[in-house]
Amino acid sequence: MRHPHPPQPPSPDRSAELRRRFAEEARSERPDLATLCLLVGAEADGTLDEAGLDAAQVELDRLAGQLPFRPGSPRAWAVALRDLLGERYGFHGAAADYQRLESSLLHEVLRRRRGLPILLSVVWLEVARRAGAPVYGVALPGHFVVGLGSESGPEQESGSLTGASEERVLVDPFDGGRVLSGQDAEVLVAGATGARLRESMLEPAAPLDVVSRVLNNIRAWAARRPEQSAVGLWAVDLALLLPAHAARLRYERARLLVQRGEFVAGAGELEAYAEVVGAVDQAVAEEVRGEARAARAMLN
Repeated sequence: MRHPHPPQPPSPDRSAELRRRFAEEARSERPDLATLCLLVGAEADGTLDEAGLDAAQVELDRLAGQLPFRPGSPRAWAVALRDLLGERYGFHGAAADYQRLESSLLHEVLRRRRGLPILLSVVWLEVARRAGAPVYGVALPGHFVVGLGSESGPEQESGSLTGASEERVLVDPFDGGRVLSGQDAEVLVAGATGARLRESMLEPAAPLDVVSRVLNNIRAWAARRPEQSAVGLWAVDLALLLPAHAARLRYERARLLVQRGEFVAGAGELEAYAEVVGAVDQAVAEEVRGEARAARAMLN
């Protein structure tokens, strides 16, 4: 099965403006998840202009306006969201969606009503939040879902997700918003990792953690497609703009530059990373310096 070419990036000036806004939003007191995800989409897709960004926000508002007014318990919210987004509008995911960059771009997920678990969860989160639901993201290993109710993390009792003070439920937007039992959540985690579901896995995911995971998915998509190294590079660049990021991203960026034939720039970044890592592991630092020398030798 052939897949369409991924969208073309914006102009350098547009990209610089998008990155400035992304960094500003990421460092704000209360980062807005939809805004950050849409800026990621605009960095991927040069056709997503200001009108398109506004239209995506308006669509989230429109969907939220179609939910019942405060339906009641967390389970009632879950059912209302499933009925609206999963059944009426057909938002869901399928295995083929993992092969498309568009499945990680919020504006495309709103248009196609298909996407990866985390992007479909962003739709659920943003629609529910606008309607006043007690909602939060849950970054299960290998499969992102949505929680409704208290954010303190559900306890498992008799195969259901309930808490001592009030009901709490998990829903799976990738499966059209199916309400999950405790056993369902255990099966998802076991399928992804082979491990047991732990209470710590049910902690709410902060907006910046969600965005970081979205960018991780895009980097992984590009890494499997060497011809898409430009996508991997901008995804790394955006990840480096988040207030907290792994130092190893600098190494990943340097290797991408070398892969793209930018040998001098890549070698310089490899050497800079070697200086940082040398403080904790001289052997690794020397390996990286060797990569830098090899990159410079490619110029000869």
